[in-house]
Amino acid sequence: MYVPSPFEENRTDVLHGLIRAHSFGVLVTLNGGGLNANHIPFEVGADPAPFGTLRAHVVRANPVWREFSRKVEALAIFQGPQAYITPAWYRTKQETGKVVPTYNYAVVHAYGIPRIVQEREWLRGLVGRLTERHEAGRPDPWKVTDAPADYIEKMLDAIVGIELPITRLIGKWKVSQNRPAADRDGVVKGLRETNDLGRLAMAELVEKGSEKS
Repeated sequence: MYVPSPFEENRTDVLHGLIRAHSFGVLVTLNGGGLNANHIPFEVGADPAPFGTLRAHVVRANPVWREFSRKVEALAIFQGPQAYITPAWYRTKQETGKVVPTYNYAVVHAYGIPRIVQEREWLRGLVGRLTERHEAGRPDPWKVTDAPADYIEKMLDAIVGIELPITRLIGKWKVSQNRPAADRDGVVKGLRETNDLGRLAMAELVEKGSEKS
């Protein structure tokens, strides 16, 4: 991924934060037929330092866990807030007219050699944690123990775990850091006026990026 220095984000806690907030990622692996992409939910843990570990699972019928290369790093991609940025929001448009549209976004790329995990307690723990995380906002959260025990055992037989110790962690926060302060203010105002949740999240990132610059 091309990352100009103004857009580079290398703080591990910030990168992990985006992964947690946007945990449905893309796992890209290499097999005998070429590149393969799977869309799956992940969890991220802080250990081992400095980059931590990603964990996920796939259905056993998915051949990815048998076919991926053990010699080439896999890539997990996480997409955070993104928004089209119209030049109409820039003060520079009124001053010189020398502006063009762009796209703002925040992404994390995590690399590592995957490890396959079939231990039942590992799988049970991962499924339980993912369930608790995604059910947390519900008034009556569903729990794994709500289902019959024998049914859960069958479901565990049908999945395989993937653990990815992260060897490289790259973040790109393209959030108008390369624009003058007045243009960034215009972007924040314009994004907020749309009243769209995704664009509101981008407005916050533009403000935070301004604080860093």
